[in-house]
Parts: sequence; structure tokens; C-alpha cells
Amino acid sequence: MVADKGKKSKVEEEASDPIDGELVLSIEKLQEIQDEIEKVNEEASDKVLEVEQKYNEIRRPIYKRRNEIIQSIPDFWLTAFLSHPVLGDLLSEEDQKMFKYLASLDVEDSKDVKSGYSVTFNFSPNPYFEDASLTKTYSFYDEGTTNITGTTIKWKEGMNVANGVAHEKEGGKRPLAEESSFFSWFSETQQKNLTEGFSDEVAEIIKEDLWPNPLKYFNNEVDDEDFDGDEDDDEKGTDFDDEDESGGDEEGDGDDN
Repeated sequence: MVADKGKKSKVEEEASDPIDGELVLSIEKLQEIQDEIEKVNEEASDKVLEVEQKYNEIRRPIYKRRNEIIQSIPDFWLTAFLSHPVLGDLLSEEDQKMFKYLASLDVEDSKDVKSGYSVTFNFSPNPYFEDASLTKTYSFYDEGTTNITGTTIKWKEGMNVANGVAHEKEGGKRPLAEESSFFSWFSETQQKNLTEGFSDEVAEIIKEDLWPNPLKYFNNEVDDEDFDGDEDDDEKGTDFDDEDESGGDEEGDGDDN
């Protein structure tokens, strides 16, 4: 019986050898195909970037004409921001006063498109800060890091909302600003690693949603369904937290009894 088992194992081993060899060969061929697909994908990405560069140049003078018209519309950007379901929640009462001086907004990709972009707010002279423009720039690097720089705002005396300091003098009083300010966003500058899941929601919403068609928000043509998904996720997370907390409370009540 032992000898028979040995013969059987040898036969099985010999039978499996050609199968393993064929499997290895198939995997090698499959890898070659995947490499070929990857090469085509890289070429396609390069072509897409070339097209994007071309149309960025075409769009640039059109955006310029749009900005000229927008400047003739009172409180255009303030209204568009306030009508946005996400951005509107970021503006405090003091921010809204400053946004009345926002003359134009500009989003510009880097020349090669893939290495970054900037978001610039251009202001008319105002009682809050000296700067004519406030810019936040995102630079992407091949190793997966993002470098973020922003304008250091030159606040006029007593007007620094980003640090929670009072602004306009009313009756000689300077009440403390209790709300967080949108303008603190410009000081949130550091180097981030994309592998850590970094994203700047404010910048991305301005670039991908508000900037392409601000008129939609100025006219309050907002489709809340576009943002319901994120809100639902947040609510689900909150529900789970509430359940945990309620469970803990029930146990605590039991102990008290």
C-alpha cells in the first residue's frame, strides 16, 4: 500500500509539471498584454493633456470677457457663493461684507495642466486688507506630494478676521468675531502627501463646480441632488455614532439603577 501511494504521488507530480509550465507561460503573456495596454493608456493621457492645453488657451480670452461682464453686476460673486450649497456655509457675516469688494475670481491651470493650478480672488480697494489679490496655488509633484502656497493677507489695523479679531469699528467698539472665517483658508498652506488621501474640498469645488458656470449659482439654479450623496454619507456616519452613544447611555442608566 505504501509503494502504491508513492507511485501515485510521482504520477501526480509529473502530470502537474506541464500544467504549471503552461500557467507560467500564460501569466507571462498576460503581463506583456497588460504592459501594452499601460503604454497605450499613457499615450492617451498625454494626448488628453495636449487637448486640454489647447482648449485652455481658447477658453482664456472667453473667461476674460466673462469677468468684464461680471464686474458690472453688483455682488455677483457674493451671491454665487452664498447660493452654493457648500461654499455658502463657509462665509461668516464679516466675510460677506468683504466679498462685496470681490471684483473677479480666476482659476488657472499650469501650462502643462498636470502640475497644478491656482485660484485667485481679485478685490477692489476695501477697508479690510491692503492686497489687491489673494491667491492659493497647488503644485503637484511626481513623487505624489502637493505643495500648497497662499497669500499672506496684509490686514489693516484691527481687521484680521482670520485670527478672530474684530473688524469694522461701529460706535467705537470692536466686537470679537466668534465665527470662523473663509479667509483663514488662504493660510492653510503646507506640503501634503497624496497617498494619505489629501484633498482640498474648497479648492476643488471652486475649480470644478463654481468657476465653470457661476451664473448657475447666481441665478440660484442649484440641483441639491448633486451634493446629497456626501450629505447622506455624513448622516450615516452620524447615525452610527449616535447609536454607539445611545448604547453607552443605556448601559450607564442600567448601572445607575
